Amino acid sequence: MNEQAKLIVSSSPHIRTPRDTKAIMLDVLIALAPAFICSIIFFGWRPILLTAISVASCEAFEFGYRRLLKKHDTWSDLSAAVTGVLLVFCMPSSAPWWMPIIGALFSVVIVKQLFGGIGKNFLNPALAGRAFLLASYARLMTTWVPTNLMSGVDAATYATPLASLSAGQLSSVGVGAMLLGNTGGCIGEVSAAALLLGGAYLVYRKVISLRIPLSFIGTVAVVTLIFSRGNAHFAWMLQNVFSGGLMLGAIFMATDYCTSPVTPKGQLIFGVGCGLLTVLIRYFGSYPEGVSYAILIMNLMVWMIDKATAPRRFGVEPKFTWKKFAAKLGKKEAAE
Repeated sequence: MNEQAKLIVSSSPHIRTPRDTKAIMLDVLIALAPAFICSIIFFGWRPILLTAISVASCEAFEFGYRRLLKKHDTWSDLSAAVTGVLLVFCMPSSAPWWMPIIGALFSVVIVKQLFGGIGKNFLNPALAGRAFLLASYARLMTTWVPTNLMSGVDAATYATPLASLSAGQLSSVGVGAMLLGNTGGCIGEVSAAALLLGGAYLVYRKVISLRIPLSFIGTVAVVTLIFSRGNAHFAWMLQNVFSGGLMLGAIFMATDYCTSPVTPKGQLIFGVGCGLLTVLIRYFGSYPEGVSYAILIMNLMVWMIDKATAPRRFGVEPKFTWKKFAAKLGKKEAAE
């Protein structure tokens, strides 16, 4: 028998890739670069300062926590740096310098490390940090300034496109300006074109798939087109799609590996759920933006989506089915 024809059986995983966490996070940072450059063009030097403080704080908190608990260091895998950049991207350029430090502390220590570190957190750290800052410093987190290219606009009375849409009116800012980024808003969400360019890079590098972004954005587009306010249905839909944090959330936040489903069907359900909740919060919530809260809510549902959409192994009855879930709820209500 030919020695080379022998079947060698080893433990899983049987297929390995040379790409590690650091390489993936580096790709994400490269994809975020166009939006970061646009933020400097539109808001000046402050995005550089806030991003540097945020990234340094996230890295320091991760390094300090791991050393304090005598665990192996993970600060060099760049996951903390990605969290730092995304956290600043969710903040206005007028935010004070100390705010990213507090957000980094909550994101890295409370949300990420206390649950075991990268791959074990059940919420997106950057979005959780943003929600914490918004709840703690609502005025500072909602003080928007116009871009450097918007001449003749009073910063004290400036309203973002989402604020106009929340009031039931089309924004005076055109879709072209939203694509380029010549509109007020958070640091990293103003230029939809830059975010789409970064998303295309991630898809090309096979870091993310199109299931979650397309189902997320597509759901927002369809629902806002059907339930548009006013007569300009198509314009209403376009402004809802290209304004606010939809592109940033759908491409860079909702696709986070450990806080999104692993099955293809589950990813589609996750994206549709995020889109529906985004529109629901935008239409009926007191805060005009709903992307961050929609993703956080769906993060909490990932365990159930994964169980419900897991492929059935041959000869093994699935532990979770919607029929079993409904029957269990019926028995509980009958007992009460």
